[in-house]
Amino acid sequence: MLDSTRRPVVVDTSKSPHARLRPLPLTDVRLSDGFWGPRRRANREETLPSQYRHLEETGRLDNFRKASGKMEGRFEGIYFNDSDVYKWLEAAAWSLATDPDPELTKMVDAAITEIEDAQEPDGYLNTYFTFERADKRWTNFDLHEMYCAGHLFQAAVAHFQATGSTRLLGVATRFADHICDTFGPEEEGKRRAVDGHEEVEMALVELFRVTGDRRYLEQAEFFVDARGRGLLGRPYGLHDPSYSQDHSPLREQDEVVGHAVRALYLYSGATDVYAETGEPELLKALRRLWNNMTTRRMYVSGGLGSRHEGEAFGEDFELPNGRAYTETCAAIGSVMWNWRMLVLEGDARYADLIEHTLYNAVLPGFSLDGGHYFYENPLEDEGTHRRQPWFGCACCPPNVARMLASIPGYFYSASDDAVWVHLYAEGSAEVRLNGGRAFRLGQRTNYPWEGDVEIQLDGEGEFAVMLRVPSWCEGGASIEVNGEPFPEQASPGAYAEVRRVWRPGDAVRLRLPMPVRRVEAHPYAAENVGRVALMRGPILFCVEGADNPGLDPRDLVLPNEVRLSEDFQPEQLGGVVVLAGEAEVSPPGEGWDGRLYRTATRQGEKPIGTTRLRAVPYLAWANREPGPMRVWIRSR
Repeated sequence: MLDSTRRPVVVDTSKSPHARLRPLPLTDVRLSDGFWGPRRRANREETLPSQYRHLEETGRLDNFRKASGKMEGRFEGIYFNDSDVYKWLEAAAWSLATDPDPELTKMVDAAITEIEDAQEPDGYLNTYFTFERADKRWTNFDLHEMYCAGHLFQAAVAHFQATGSTRLLGVATRFADHICDTFGPEEEGKRRAVDGHEEVEMALVELFRVTGDRRYLEQAEFFVDARGRGLLGRPYGLHDPSYSQDHSPLREQDEVVGHAVRALYLYSGATDVYAETGEPELLKALRRLWNNMTTRRMYVSGGLGSRHEGEAFGEDFELPNGRAYTETCAAIGSVMWNWRMLVLEGDARYADLIEHTLYNAVLPGFSLDGGHYFYENPLEDEGTHRRQPWFGCACCPPNVARMLASIPGYFYSASDDAVWVHLYAEGSAEVRLNGGRAFRLGQRTNYPWEGDVEIQLDGEGEFAVMLRVPSWCEGGASIEVNGEPFPEQASPGAYAEVRRVWRPGDAVRLRLPMPVRRVEAHPYAAENVGRVALMRGPILFCVEGADNPGLDPRDLVLPNEVRLSEDFQPEQLGGVVVLAGEAEVSPPGEGWDGRLYRTATRQGEKPIGTTRLRAVPYLAWANREPGPMRVWIRSR
């Protein structure tokens, strides 16, 4: 039976027995700030319409027309191109939920018509196989049939929740039924197989939550359990089983390995399964993998995936800067997984990483004008890496679009008698606690550029407001209620519980000092030894040629005693804080004489002068003229 509430929620855990928190619907959250507001407006007005044009111009929608017999011709593009259409539909659905748009609705309806008409009588739907390779269905699990299905299912859930229409949901459930009838335990006469690219696992759980059909949850659990049996890859082939996390059962894994996006989608799906089943060994494995990822294999930006080969995680501390792959989709996958872990456990470390990744690994993948994208996100560049309007493999652009469209859904959650504030931005929320108490909450802040946040409440009665104190706020955070200090300790990396009997008009002020921080890497991350990265609040900074003309960032040395100024510049890059301070200029001296190596000297290089170093947020780099960029700066 369909969930009659039909409210657009990013991971609806309202009925999940093992989830601690219940996210608020997107439609109950309004963001009116100067940071997320312009980016979401660009997503609505530029990103979604231009991406639809790309779907038409590159033949992705035509593939559905060919599959239905409306057009003739060969399949165009890469075998998983259907997924780009589905991700765009999900993004459009989230956008329509918060900002109705007749023109966008027309595009969505037109795309759904083509999808409906392309579906086969038995429910199967994949245009790469339908009209050219019908006899090859389900014969090569490296060709993403279930991956594409998963994105269809997620789009269908979002579209149903946003609009109430069951058109796309009907397509999704027919395909899901086909998958459930085809794959499963061999003793039931089904096929034991898993897809090369995970995604269908979490999508099936989402489909279960909205339809109530337990077969979908059981199918997701089957796919999670079946992986790790060596069904994919070959020891001496292009990719071994670890590329698709098929090298050992998930519950036995200790390290994040293989294709980063695939891994993160698997972990997201497994977390969804745990939220419904509560199987302890699954949660233990997920915690182990999270710890390995965040303490050994994650960039300072929150980016994931060190290697271009296989778009993969590297070994422990293998974190090259110029060759960093850090795919935009992997950053989005990290947000998706951490969100699921957060609603399970209510642990602030997951919310910290969501915030950090959004600002420093997701947003760099998206230009300020909303029309250009990064696939990879290096932490240093010579001025050659530029965003593109589209890609042949275009997984990242619609992924960015769906993240920006759904971002209001990541700000708040509710529990029995508390509202949880995970992220900070000017705006408001309509909150309904599990017990039925409803009230309005408002935020006044200039976050992330300033650390003062005022929470205004119009509710009555006793409940708690759980305020996240970020882990970067290492000292000095404070809380006031109606102008009076609140005794609850504001510990970094935790939620401060502000519990009292509330009255309309009450206000809570959270003060988060934002000094500039010099961040150093673990000594085993060899490329960053002797260097620092600059952060202020949740924002990572970089040195870019546009702000330091005529200088090679490799020659800049930042002395430890130099104090950096902080200046909000509304005319720069849509309005950002710019850091500045005196740095030494220390290029290789004459003593090198053209050599690559020499006997070590005690003195090292002597600076030839000083300069005024300027650093801008990494999230905004490459939005001006090309030039060199560095996140990690030499220090002394």
